[in-house]
Amino acid sequence: MVKVEIVTENEESNGVYSSHASSRTGSTESVNSTKSEPEEVNEETILERLAALKDIIPPTTRYTIASRAVRTASLLKTLGKAAGNLVWIVTTSALLVGLPLALSLEDEAKIVQQEKEMLAQQQGAQQMIAGYPASSSSQQQKGVVPPGF
Repeated sequence: MVKVEIVTENEESNGVYSSHASSRTGSTESVNSTKSEPEEVNEETILERLAALKDIIPPTTRYTIASRAVRTASLLKTLGKAAGNLVWIVTTSALLVGLPLALSLEDEAKIVQQEKEMLAQQQGAQQMIAGYPASSSSQQQKGVVPPGF
């Protein structure tokens, strides 16, 4: 428990800090004269300072904060594993189903293109055969160039 005590200053006391000098230099000189030894430098680390803060926070609050931090870390770990599993399932499915499907669609497109080319060649051959007259001398023969020349 802290005990509060009222101290009255006596104007007649001759303390180190009490002076009737009105200038600033007089008061700084009296403060400087009190330092007889240099202060020791306290090399306290940040971890030591944080450990000292532990005493400020009540134990119930510390327990609540620690338990929430553990639960949050556990939740994040579980969500990370679930997300990783989901990504694995999607990529594996895409490779096992999507890749063969894409290759078969490409092959089918090539086959359709080849069928169109063959049909165009057949139509060109029929036009060549139909385009020649039956040996009539009055009509001029038209030269039909087959496709690809």
